[in-house]
Amino acid sequence: MASESTPRRDPEHGPASPVHLEFLDQPTDEVLESVWCLVEIDEATLPALLTRLPDPGTESLVRGMVQSGLVRLDGDRLSLSPTSESRARALVRGHRLAERLLHDVLSLPQPEAEDTACLMEHVMSPAVTDAVCSFLGHPPLSPAGLPIPPGACCEARAREVQPLVVPLPDLELGKPARIAFLSQRFHKRIDKLGNYGVVPGSEIRLRQKRPSFVIEIGSTSLALDADVAREIYVRREG
Repeated sequence: MASESTPRRDPEHGPASPVHLEFLDQPTDEVLESVWCLVEIDEATLPALLTRLPDPGTESLVRGMVQSGLVRLDGDRLSLSPTSESRARALVRGHRLAERLLHDVLSLPQPEAEDTACLMEHVMSPAVTDAVCSFLGHPPLSPAGLPIPPGACCEARAREVQPLVVPLPDLELGKPARIAFLSQRFHKRIDKLGNYGVVPGSEIRLRQKRPSFVIEIGSTSLALDADVAREIYVRREG
């Protein structure tokens, strides 16, 4: 999304901080994203869209978008123009990656992750979206199992022999790595590991995979259960 912004004046407090233009077009974005999602399940009809977006102004907005060429309406069937399809794809990609970030890394409950992702999708630039995708290891699916549209970063990754960020069990023995993030599904045990330096940014080597996982952090060696090891994500260093 464009980084261009425009000042907004608060009637009581004078000039306010710049407001990104993308905030000003959220209703249109919601229509585009919803049409994309309905196309995915072959239910892209005007009645289905109005059920999904029950605001009284939605139908009028959709009619205006049809007139402007953003959305096509053939009978009750909806589709996207090439330009709006690109925008809808970016929104869906940003939303589902945000869900993964909030759910996997921050361990937010699914409803809260979904609500927050709805806000984040409107302000994630392509660079930020690709950075989140790379950080997460290019996940193919959202927490709900919906496909995440791939980006340029995913295409570059597909040409690589190995992904950059992987769960600890996927790391080769003895290979230098650095902890990227820790999922909090087993937060009590994960928190205890912090006392031994198992925190994002720490250098780590995997020394053993069976019968338990053994890691090396500095001069300390630790044995981990498999379920805990799978919650540690590392970035290969070489």
